[in-house]
Amino acid sequence: MTDDTFAGYGLPEPLQRAITDLGFERCTPVQGEVLPYSLSDYDITGQAQTGTGKTAAFLITILTRHVEYPLERPNPPGTPRALILAPTRELALQIEADAIDLSAHLDAQIVAVFGGLDFNRQIDRLRGAEVDILVATPGRLLDFCSRGVVNLRRVETLVIDEADRMLDIGFIPDVRRIVYQTPHKRHRQTLFFSATFNDDVMRLAGQWTMDPVHVAIEPESIAAEAVEQHFWMLSAAEKRDAIVSFVRRHKPGQALVFVNRRDAVHRLVRYLSGRGIQCEGLAGDIPQRRRLATLNRFKRGELGLVVATDVAGRGIHVEGITHVVNYDLPEEAEYYVHRIGRTGRAGASGTSISFVSESDAFNLPAIEEFLGHAVECTLPDL
Repeated sequence: MTDDTFAGYGLPEPLQRAITDLGFERCTPVQGEVLPYSLSDYDITGQAQTGTGKTAAFLITILTRHVEYPLERPNPPGTPRALILAPTRELALQIEADAIDLSAHLDAQIVAVFGGLDFNRQIDRLRGAEVDILVATPGRLLDFCSRGVVNLRRVETLVIDEADRMLDIGFIPDVRRIVYQTPHKRHRQTLFFSATFNDDVMRLAGQWTMDPVHVAIEPESIAAEAVEQHFWMLSAAEKRDAIVSFVRRHKPGQALVFVNRRDAVHRLVRYLSGRGIQCEGLAGDIPQRRRLATLNRFKRGELGLVVATDVAGRGIHVEGITHVVNYDLPEEAEYYVHRIGRTGRAGASGTSISFVSESDAFNLPAIEEFLGHAVECTLPDL
């Protein structure tokens, strides 16, 4: 944990007051690395996963500019000063919620647009008032741009969040079209974040940023320091009874269980529900309103266990998750760190438990290589 405090940055008083209200005093490592440069208008490329505090870092940067450089006259409706692109609806909603919290004592208009909810209501919000911060998923934003509802020519700060995820799910052509509608990179600040930086992500960062400062918060150090990790050896046939026994014995406060396929989400939820364990699922084929209702209940602590796929789980930003269970080991090693990063967030402690069956064992060497050390597999503590 860095020794930096938010008070040391001389942030605008209303913003500092909101940060204090939220109980934040010291910066997380990524905030301590990003803020000295982003507040000085440098472009940033940041390698940091969910749960490191990167969302607050870019929102504090945007809101500071909002206070220190007020517009002489308001922008027309649908013309944001800051644009934040996110790959999923859930992440867009979480960023919007964080922005509302941080701007509690500011006059900042924040709007989120994404598919799956009322199209006309979102249009009415954009046409009805000026927009300071627009949080958007690429497809819905392009639709609004083509209809003339949104104008991106006055964007001062562009944030591209979870760029690797954008790449994975095929959004980059849409993102490229959006970026070209904003001012040239010489005339805007660009904050580009990705959990991983492979060659494709590096090329995108090079195209869209101008002499950026690169900040890297290594995922393996986060995983090792913040989360207590366990790997339990068991057969595939034993998994269902093991998760039931785990819940009944350990009584986790809030647990997030990851599986690799969305059909597995439905099967596991049915099995657990049939044994009296309250749980709900998050998968791509579940209607958006139902997914949002599940997320809200989980955030409020009304729901103790959620079963999710990686795609649905990537947008879960819930403080207080005590346990992450890898019911299936992920097929991509980086996803292991993404998953366990849902607990142990921003310096808190957390526990991850990974079931290692005969088939899961094939994925274990890549995870060990990604973490940089071997893991110890033990018999289940049930």
